[in-house]
Amino acid sequence: MTTSLDWGAKAVVVACGWIAIGLMVAEPVPCAAQPQPSEQQRGEQQSGGDNQDAAPAESNGKTKPVQTSSGAEPEPAGSLRLSVKEFGKDFVLDQKQIWTSPARLRFQDTEWLVPLSGITAGFLVTDAEVGRSISHDPKTLSDYNTFSNAGIGALVGGAAGMWLLSFPSHNQHWRETGLLAGEAALNSLIPVEVSKYALGRERPRQGNGDGHFFQGGTSFPSEHGAAAWAVAGVIGHEYPGPLPKLLAYGLASFVSYSRIRSAQHFPADVFVGGVLGSLIAQQVYSRHHDPELGGSEWRSIGQLLGDGRASPENRGSPYVPLDSWVYPALDRLAAFDLVDSGFVGMRPWTRRECARLLSEAEEHGADLDEENSQEQRLIAELEREFRPELEPTYESDGGAFRLESLYSRTEYISGLPIKDGYHFAQTQINDFGRPYGQGWNTINGFSAYSTWGRWVGYFRGEWQASAGLPALPVTARETIQRVDFLPQLPPDIGQPSANQFQVLDAYVGLMMSNWQLSFGRQSLWWGPGDGGPLIFSDNAAPLNMFRINRVTPFKLPSVLGWLGPLRLEFFLGQLGGQQFIQGPNGVSGSFQHTLHPQPMIHGERFTFKPTRNFEFGFSRTGLFAGEGVPFTLHTLGKSFFGLGNGNPGTPSDPGDRRSGMDWTYRLPKLRDRVTFYGDAFADDEISPIAYWDRSAIRGGLYFSRVPGVPKLDLRVEGVYTDLTAGGALSHGFFYFNDRFLNGYTSNGQLLASWIGREGQGAQVWARYWFSARNRLQFSYRHQKVSQQFIPGGGTLTDVGVRNDYWLRPSLGLSTWLQYERWLFPVIQPNSNRNVTAGIEVQFQPQKLFQRSAASAKWDLPATGGRP
Repeated sequence: MTTSLDWGAKAVVVACGWIAIGLMVAEPVPCAAQPQPSEQQRGEQQSGGDNQDAAPAESNGKTKPVQTSSGAEPEPAGSLRLSVKEFGKDFVLDQKQIWTSPARLRFQDTEWLVPLSGITAGFLVTDAEVGRSISHDPKTLSDYNTFSNAGIGALVGGAAGMWLLSFPSHNQHWRETGLLAGEAALNSLIPVEVSKYALGRERPRQGNGDGHFFQGGTSFPSEHGAAAWAVAGVIGHEYPGPLPKLLAYGLASFVSYSRIRSAQHFPADVFVGGVLGSLIAQQVYSRHHDPELGGSEWRSIGQLLGDGRASPENRGSPYVPLDSWVYPALDRLAAFDLVDSGFVGMRPWTRRECARLLSEAEEHGADLDEENSQEQRLIAELEREFRPELEPTYESDGGAFRLESLYSRTEYISGLPIKDGYHFAQTQINDFGRPYGQGWNTINGFSAYSTWGRWVGYFRGEWQASAGLPALPVTARETIQRVDFLPQLPPDIGQPSANQFQVLDAYVGLMMSNWQLSFGRQSLWWGPGDGGPLIFSDNAAPLNMFRINRVTPFKLPSVLGWLGPLRLEFFLGQLGGQQFIQGPNGVSGSFQHTLHPQPMIHGERFTFKPTRNFEFGFSRTGLFAGEGVPFTLHTLGKSFFGLGNGNPGTPSDPGDRRSGMDWTYRLPKLRDRVTFYGDAFADDEISPIAYWDRSAIRGGLYFSRVPGVPKLDLRVEGVYTDLTAGGALSHGFFYFNDRFLNGYTSNGQLLASWIGREGQGAQVWARYWFSARNRLQFSYRHQKVSQQFIPGGGTLTDVGVRNDYWLRPSLGLSTWLQYERWLFPVIQPNSNRNVTAGIEVQFQPQKLFQRSAASAKWDLPATGGRP
């Protein structure tokens, strides 16, 4: 039945196209072929770019305008009808262009091919789950199959009808629209059919439903999708008004959707089919469209993205690591009232964004009186770091490579540290989830990046070696089982020593008009201050994620512009190390194995700056999918837009959602001295604004200058997740979820604040600035865990001192010493003390290896300005 329906749909499309062609050549009167635009007018072909190899019309088989037998001039372009012979030549030439288009690809075409491949890969990964999640009711499948056939019939029939009606109405535009729509549909069917039989992918209802390739199937790609989008593309460009485009593309989308719901195709099939149909339609339209008849230009993807010469807003730039000295330096300049448009609650920043903020500081600091003031020295150090980004824009177009850093860190912990922030506390916080134990802990790592036009690649990896930790006593393990609602007692196994290579941030990014799309392992810091945001920090190892980030602020149009500059960010990632999950049939999982697949996480954030002194932002994250629930567009949409809650693991469960807000305000009369900031966090609520009594709060004050000691700054923060008033919440509520029993963690590490699920804490930092990178810091941290959450409660207090000193611009030395005392009666009845001493050597080469602009084979403007 499926096969007959497929071939029936093909027959409808092919028959409509050939009927139109037959009617076109039915008149015996000789007529001229439509003249073709010049080579310069044809533009880029399907490959997205170069058509330098195309031959002139006389040599590539195109017919030239001719006179009729009476000697009269030919009819206007668009009214002319091709003979079967001339149509055949055109069709062969179109197919030649299609099949040879890969040979004309350029490196710059990776700017759209790589994202396209990534989207396709994402669909392929989730295809099987989508296929199983749709309704398999026979009537529903039959209805959607009928809808898809009716939709493609409406598109093709509508185009054919326009062609037919063009003769009695003498409407040349209708005639061209019908002709090119049919030609585009027919041209798309050849490569689609060849691909279907060559790749042999099973349909959703064949085999075990996984859609395996090379099994004799005919699922990939979808010919319905290709034909629908080919016809819709031609109509949408011949008639570029909003309504025709809405109708054409809406109908094509409905056809694609119906093919999925009828279990005839997977999402990847219709996506690739639609892309192929659109690309082929663009090639046909650009070769044969007569601009004099109306319609809009259909520019290829390569034309839209350009020839590889990247303006600043289109040049890839790596993110500055979150533990870089750059952020405290820029924070200090902002606190001195020299930087207006920095968004402190949304990090990391790209190097080009840091250079832009530095330019602001340079402009505001031009009138400073003292030549050797703190501000000038900070600016000078940052200028040295960002010299490549401050140079003329075109000099880096040929690509660049930089070995960013080499570092080696060694520390020794004397005494027993604690390492479970989800239940108790952590000796080391906000350290990318690095392992540590009692004894020696070492790290040897490096980071490097490369840029080329819009592209950026970054890699940071390190070899980690750490001592182990003993197993928790049975009282502590029983407490963990109780507060996490686990079906079994955690095993009597300690943390083994580690000796591993760990990739930290490693990603590939593509910049498009100040929007950077990146994929790989990445770190985020969503909130102001140094202690750690309540919703997302670098306390855990970086996650694998796809990320979209507006790296430079912009303003909304019209009256919304009063909100000031705005930045946006979105990510979709996956957790690691989760072991237990609750579904309709109870809790599943074990301590011996991790879940497969791991839960997914998405996050959204937007931040406004209505005045130069006030910044506020909103953020949201959601855990969803995981073992027992497929990762599909439906489950993602449910997590995004679902308003209610459902039973864990059921279709009505939107997942585990959290929201946050934050603010930064430079106080009046003390703009260059005191900054008040904070963030609020709500679990399972739409926003902390409406639920202050149920929200965790962190607040801080930053004094950029201490009276009498201008080189000394002071930062104080307080935080709590142990609500002091109101809020009918269970104990240990924050960061926990009754479906994802390992909570808001990845590989056992909290993704957010070190304060944990129910606690109170405070932090103090005092830093003396010898220069931008040479600092002496004293710190204090105190944490108290509620005894209503952990029997007997618990406390942790540490004091520390750290010195950062750069012997040379490229060689730095850091040393630190920390004393800690902690007490958790469920672990041991008496307090435990430990001392940590460490040293780190950093080498940061200043050399940027750069391909010269002269060798890039690009013509620069005669004025030497920006391309």
